[in-house]
Amino acid sequence: MIRNNAWRLGLLVRECQHSYCSPRGISKRWTRFAERSVSNVSTQFIKNTRRKWHIAIPTGIGLSLLVAIQWNYLHKHGYIIDVKDKPELLNDVIVTCYCCLPLRITSRIWGWLTSIELPVSLRPTLYGFYANIFHADLDEIELDLSAFPNLVEFFVRKLKYNARPIAQDANMTSPADGTVIYFGPVTSCRVEQVKGVTYDLRQFLGDVNKLTLNEIAKETMKDEYVNSLLKNPDNKLYQLIIYLAPGNYHRFHSPTDWNIKFRRHFPGKLLSVNPKVLKYMHNLFSMNERVVYVGEWAGGFMAYTAIGATNVGSIRVYCDRKLATNTMYWPETAHWKEATFDCARVAKGELFGEFRLGSTIVLLFEAPQNFQFDLQIGQTIKVGQALSILSTNESEERQIKQQHLILDVAQNWKNIWKFKV
Repeated sequence: MIRNNAWRLGLLVRECQHSYCSPRGISKRWTRFAERSVSNVSTQFIKNTRRKWHIAIPTGIGLSLLVAIQWNYLHKHGYIIDVKDKPELLNDVIVTCYCCLPLRITSRIWGWLTSIELPVSLRPTLYGFYANIFHADLDEIELDLSAFPNLVEFFVRKLKYNARPIAQDANMTSPADGTVIYFGPVTSCRVEQVKGVTYDLRQFLGDVNKLTLNEIAKETMKDEYVNSLLKNPDNKLYQLIIYLAPGNYHRFHSPTDWNIKFRRHFPGKLLSVNPKVLKYMHNLFSMNERVVYVGEWAGGFMAYTAIGATNVGSIRVYCDRKLATNTMYWPETAHWKEATFDCARVAKGELFGEFRLGSTIVLLFEAPQNFQFDLQIGQTIKVGQALSILSTNESEERQIKQQHLILDVAQNWKNIWKFKV
């Protein structure tokens, strides 16, 4: 085609040079030549496009069907890399893509948006609409809705006096309002964050007692690390995980009387801690940003952890003013930031901190082996609610004491009219 067009163009030029054609004839020939060239190019382009689509469309459909079939197969049967520790390959791909999302940036943006001051006239309507969506109880709030300048202040709203009575007959109470995700004893470093999904306790807390791999054999590290946390070898380590939904009361309290020794701030990701996401995200608690307060209570060791999450603007702890979460930049060399407390005393039920949106509390504490949770997975729990029930021996002892007390009182009333000599 190019050769033909070149030949025609040369012929036309030669004719013009020898004056064999008039200007009008030249314009007509140029017009016919242009029309033929355009038509030839259009025809060839259409043919090439058809040829490409004849190949591309069947190939695309075939690949899409293969992907859909493979996706369905992996979803049903799974593709295990390592039976013991690794999740499905499909989940690995999804988790990797999810972790690459700029969730820290979006969380800071959301924190900024929720900090914008709202018009006073719109506050009751907007907060009421939010409460209806997320089932927040407005009757518990101490202040009027118009008193909260922005959505963040509504998240961390203060409740009425005695809205959360603290159980006096329990030595360990709930630190927050929320949903019980998991509870139970901890026997190794592989701790369940939800049923069937685990996180690594050593990564989660760090080396609390400065243990190293040289001191303890790698095979026994899982058990020895847990045992090293216990103050009394006859006790057990227990955990409680509470998820705070957007409609919950976002302040968290002290579960018992205890002393704080030090705090560790782990920079990390801000992945969602919703229970539906936890089912697919192994070791999520060790990946997310978190603040761990380590100390002792009457039963022994205790670690109180507030975990960050997507759209959580920040975590505030009232006794730790130096704490700053969800910042713009973390040094690559910093594994964690540690602050020492001179045995700061925190009372049971005392206000401890607040989330700038819903997140998760993980409570790890040492207790006797007969400690029994009075909870169910998935139940709603409130601040100050007792976590345990009396063991059989303790309940029997209490009943015996009550019976002796009743008998003593009856005997005293029986002998009250007798004169003493």
